[in-house]
Amino acid sequence: MTAIIDYGVGNLFSLRSSLSFIGEDAAVTCDIGEIKNADRLILPGVGAFADAAEKLRRSGLMELILQEAGSGKPLMGICLGMQLLFDKSFEYGEHSGLGLVPGQVCPISDVIPSGLKVPQIGWNALRFRNGASPIFKYISEGDFVYFVHSYYAAGCDEYIIADTEYGACLTAAVARGNVYGCQFHPEKSGKVGLNILRAFCELK
Repeated sequence: MTAIIDYGVGNLFSLRSSLSFIGEDAAVTCDIGEIKNADRLILPGVGAFADAAEKLRRSGLMELILQEAGSGKPLMGICLGMQLLFDKSFEYGEHSGLGLVPGQVCPISDVIPSGLKVPQIGWNALRFRNGASPIFKYISEGDFVYFVHSYYAAGCDEYIIADTEYGACLTAAVARGNVYGCQFHPEKSGKVGLNILRAFCELK
């Protein structure tokens, strides 16, 4: 079973629908026992980093996520959920994250040409990095996925498994051991996204 962590931030039910579509037993939950008993975890998220991080801390879910990831359980962060995996974010100040992947979250406006819109919204191609990742086993380099973001992960080159081009090279996905992150939305990325979720749900 895959537990989609409910901490009041995220597109939870479309994600659960996507998992159901591929035949995965999934629950949207904040229940400690259910999260501990799950085979793998997904940390979704939309909105502001500081607010999301504070909700995780207040709920006690941050400590639980760190424990479960530390035990080797597969964890995937999606969009803001991926950004929360990093050491810190510079979104409206400086805020601490989970520290599961070394690096920091920075504004894309600092690195893309001034003529490009922020947030980046739309379909972009994936370029694989640092070898083949198990979560990409059912897709091909150059496949398109759907992004909505104003910030990107930086200082994490050795953990990048895919990047994308939007006037600059931006981090699209990362992995460190059993911890994975997708800046894009697999649940909004059609067949490609479903196949990424399918591969993640095969991880033990």
